[in-house]
Amino acid sequence: MNQIYIGTSGYSYEDWKGFFYPAGVDSKEYLCYYSSFFNTVELNFTYYCFPNVPAFSSMCEKVKDLEDFIFSVKANKIFTHQREYSDNDAKNFTDSLKPLKEFGRLGSILFQFPYSFKYNNENIKYLAGIGQNFAGYEISIEFRNQYWLNDNVLKVMKDFNIGFCNVDEPALKGLLPQTDICTTDNGYIRFHGRNRRYWWEHENAYQRYDYMYDQGELEEWIPKVKNITEKSKKTYIYFNNHYKGKAAKSAMMFLDLLKSENIYTSQK
Repeated sequence: MNQIYIGTSGYSYEDWKGFFYPAGVDSKEYLCYYSSFFNTVELNFTYYCFPNVPAFSSMCEKVKDLEDFIFSVKANKIFTHQREYSDNDAKNFTDSLKPLKEFGRLGSILFQFPYSFKYNNENIKYLAGIGQNFAGYEISIEFRNQYWLNDNVLKVMKDFNIGFCNVDEPALKGLLPQTDICTTDNGYIRFHGRNRRYWWEHENAYQRYDYMYDQGELEEWIPKVKNITEKSKKTYIYFNNHYKGKAAKSAMMFLDLLKSENIYTSQK
């Protein structure tokens, strides 16, 4: 039976206080409180700085009583945006994940490429290199440019055991549409919100993700989730519309929908 992991992209947001975290909850207790609602989180601080072993060891300790809690990890920007890394960089990154792997807490490593990462032969080879450097780990790739959505790319991803990240985002020219693609045994979905107005132009980064889903928008994904779960062994679902706890609220709404459809049956 497919195991569904559902949560948010990041959990340590001060602007979630009063919207998701009660006022009396200290930031050191955020993960414990968060894990009482969800069975996974996608860590995104690793995009900005290389993680370290003690940080992950501490996280594992906080969820030690939860058998099925999983951490997915966003790959550092050196691999996706700068795209100038050495084999040693890849080793240092994966070495830092050892506590998660040793305790069976590691989900997928997500490589989110920018819109400017265009489909061409050179970049296809770059993807293959990612697959080789991170062999032995679950990895998933999120594209922002729709031209990556073709059979040649999907074949390369299957050949190198690279997962495909399906997305929900504004219906804007050049972005990817909703899909239910699986290229490995693991499905992956990210919900970014549909804030068309601030997607390309915004004064503050949070404005892009200032969006609250309604039930009808989430119901659109039920058939796709069913298809993904039929093709995979595990499915990761993360909400990235993080402003003022909207990701957590949307994730809980979606969780209720999945349970009502008998798609999600494993809950603490």
